[in-house]
Amino acid sequence: MLTHIHIRDFAIIEELEIELQPGMTALTGETGAGKSILLDAIGLVLGDKADSSTVRHGADRAEITLSANIATTVQARDWLLEQALLEQGDNTCILRRVISATGGKSRAWINGTPVTLNLLRELGEQMVDIHGQHEHQSLMRRDMQRELLDAYADSEPLLQPLLQRWHNWKTLHDRVEALSSESRQHLERLDLLRFQTGELELLALEAGEVAHLDEELSRLANAGELKQAAEQGYSRLYDEENAVCSLLGRLSQELEQLARFDEMLHSPAELVTSARIQLQEAAYLLRDYAGGLELDPERLHWVETRIADIRAMARKYRTEPEQLNARLTTLQKELAALDSSDYDLDALQDRLEQARETYLVQARKLTGYRLKAAEKLAKGVTAAMQQLGMQGGQFAVELSTDETRPFHPHGIDQLEFMVSANPGQPLKPLTRVASGGELSRISLAIQMIAARKMALPSLIFDEVDTGIGGGIAEMIGRQLRELGEKRQVLCVTHLPQVASQAHQQLKVTKSKSRNHTTTAIYPLSAAERVEEIARMLGGAEITETTRNLALEMLDNQ
Repeated sequence: MLTHIHIRDFAIIEELEIELQPGMTALTGETGAGKSILLDAIGLVLGDKADSSTVRHGADRAEITLSANIATTVQARDWLLEQALLEQGDNTCILRRVISATGGKSRAWINGTPVTLNLLRELGEQMVDIHGQHEHQSLMRRDMQRELLDAYADSEPLLQPLLQRWHNWKTLHDRVEALSSESRQHLERLDLLRFQTGELELLALEAGEVAHLDEELSRLANAGELKQAAEQGYSRLYDEENAVCSLLGRLSQELEQLARFDEMLHSPAELVTSARIQLQEAAYLLRDYAGGLELDPERLHWVETRIADIRAMARKYRTEPEQLNARLTTLQKELAALDSSDYDLDALQDRLEQARETYLVQARKLTGYRLKAAEKLAKGVTAAMQQLGMQGGQFAVELSTDETRPFHPHGIDQLEFMVSANPGQPLKPLTRVASGGELSRISLAIQMIAARKMALPSLIFDEVDTGIGGGIAEMIGRQLRELGEKRQVLCVTHLPQVASQAHQQLKVTKSKSRNHTTTAIYPLSAAERVEEIARMLGGAEITETTRNLALEMLDNQ
């Protein structure tokens, strides 16, 4: 519960320090005194948006500090421990917010540690429920509506097993999804590898084939010129009238004859004879080469096509033609490895289906609890609405179940609080209630019915008595006091019937001087309460009659 608030230079408050008590506290004061300023300050320290207009005129910054005892606030305490914002065994939580007059920038702290506004707001939603303003009211959130109904239904024994079954289902579901994706990728890769190895095997490239084909292509492409050159070479060396071999033969004979006169010519004669023999062999080779050469356009076309196919395949696999067989070997090894891998997706899907059925069994039990509790809660809240001046009003819990939706750790149900504030009006979602006063009273009715089983530790009601009076106002006061027996309640009211039911009372006053206006808030003693209730009953002039009536109202708590 909230224990202490310190406010400095906020709105028209210079400095204010209030000790907050358990039970029901009424906040009263004359119209225009600024009763809502305290609630605005609490809202800011709980994470509301701020701007420079909230800083008191002439001050550099506004500062709000709120202390709370969280000994019984398990959710908030666990959250603080999880965020490392609370020491184990410590039950004190201090929230602080500073708003600068320059640009409206603000900073926030939880237990002395700087935090973001989102973290401050997240913690605030677990500590305080401000009724009467849509943006601060937890009952506007459908998750809080579900939590309230579950607490009212005493469904905690079902929720924990359901959460465990959901975790089991979710783990298997995520694994199946991942494995399905892997399996698809696996199959796609297998198909690609089979295709690639198939086309490379079909190419049937032999070792050294590329170099051999290049040579053959060069020969076939120039066969005509090669044949002509070889034939001409043969003819010049051996076949024509003055062929080189014939000339060398005659020269060799002449040198041998002359060597009879000079032996030194024997050596040149032998060399010429040897040269003639070698050139004669070259001529025979050229003759045979020319005879073996044929113009073969079909073979030329085949070689050109084969080389083009090989080079195209090399470009496709981004490698050199000579490396295609190495690439084929690599792909064959990968294909063999993937073919032998085990993807037992069917077995995992069977386990997932079993987990799904196990989850649904528990979820359906929870749905049954919720349906019974929803009917009972609707009757109780509808009855409370009649007592709070909303004759003919209705409340219902709209609950729908869909087993085809993605599973949720809290079950398969979608629910929403529905309300009709006046006779003849159709039920509408609670979030669409237009009147702030109606919304506050409906929220009070819901909280009163569910108070013993689920609620935040501190509740703030902003003028829940707007537009009512008399016996209904007294009933609201009694309802708030009863609620205050179980939790801390802070209520801004202008009705004496409500204020007189409070366990304690704070008064808001506003004073004006020549230079500025200030607001003060202070707790009332028993005697001061009599005077304040009398003022609320009779206006500015307090008579003995109103004072006695005020005393009687306070005595009848």
